[in-house]
Order: sequence, then C-alpha cells, then structure tokens
Amino acid sequence: MARRYDTNDATDRTTGLREAASAVRRGELVVLPTDTVYGIGADAFTSDAVADLLRAKGRGRNMPTPVLIGSPNTLHGLVTDFSEMAWELVDAFWPGALTLVARHQPSLQWDLGDTRGTVAVRMPLHPVAIELLTEVGPMAVSSANLTGHPAPENCDAAQEMLGDSVSVYLDGGPTPGNLPSSIVDVSRPVPVLLREGALPADELRKVVPDLEVAN
Repeated sequence: MARRYDTNDATDRTTGLREAASAVRRGELVVLPTDTVYGIGADAFTSDAVADLLRAKGRGRNMPTPVLIGSPNTLHGLVTDFSEMAWELVDAFWPGALTLVARHQPSLQWDLGDTRGTVAVRMPLHPVAIELLTEVGPMAVSSANLTGHPAPENCDAAQEMLGDSVSVYLDGGPTPGNLPSSIVDVSRPVPVLLREGALPADELRKVVPDLEVAN
C-alpha cells in the first residue's frame, strides 16, 4: 500500500523524505512536488524502475522520461558537447521551469526510453524535490498523470490516477505553478524551443537571442 507524507509538517517531511529516498534506492516509484506540476520519479540508473514508471503512466518508450537533478554541477557527469549558450540558460533559469535537451555521455548505463542519444534534464525550483534529488542523485521524473490526462497540481490528483503503482507520495500542497516547463534543445548549434511552457520565447531570447521555435 502506498504511503503518503505531508511535507509541510516538519516531522512528516523528515520521515517522508527518508522513506522516499529508500524507495528510490529499492527501485520503486515516488511522487514528488515540483515548481511546475507533481512528478512521478524513479532512480534514473535503474532500468526496471524507469520501465515501471512508463508503465504506470501508460506511456511508450517513444516518449522517454526526463531527468531531474539537484545541482547544475551534476550536468558535468551527464551531458557532453554542452555549449556556452546552454550554460548561459542554466545560469539564468536554473533552478526553474526550463528543461534542456542535450547529448548525454555515451558511457552512461541507463535506459530512459528511445532517447536517440539525448537526455532532457532540469533542476526544479522546489525545496522538497531538491532535497530528495540531493540525497539520491539524478531521477527519471515525468508528470504524475496517466497519459492523456491533465498533469496534477496537487497530490490528491496524482494519487487518484496512479494509486498503488507508487510506493511513496510526498504531499507539498498545491504546486506554485500550473504550466509545464519550457523545453529547449541545446544539442544543436542553434538552440530550439521545442515546447513553450512556463518560460515564453521572449524571456528565453533575452539570454539566447538566436533561439529558434520548432514548428
């Protein structure tokens, strides 16, 4: 049976984060609040756990799972050919609602789905998420909804959809925002906005004026 913890309560938060970290290390799924919507997460380097995540959402390998990290420094071990423009985006918008698609290190032993050599990575602006990520390392995290349903802005909605497929729910109350992150592909010579979310193109162009928008 799934366990749920109120992270706005100091005692529950401590227990919940400890239980969530243990669950992730065991290859189980957890739900966590972020600065955009609630996410369902697993250890990024446990292939069976990532497969369980995709299965829980009813999502195919053709829609690979993004990765959340607790510090920009973690990027050094995950990505390659990361341009100066990409670092400028990190400096300007992390932690925050910006996901960057970059070439991942070819030596990494993970299976996030059909990524074609790239990874979508983000550092969320949420203390509970950052604390968990700092404890367990990079996590594969996708919005905590069944595919085709709205992304949840509270823990109740996530639990209603995902039920006991998740071991631990961290309830941080309503999320600060209700828009998904914006996604920018920095694996190409010119960055491309693949999805406009919480950060509009005009805001991103203040940092990378050459930003293109995908059709």
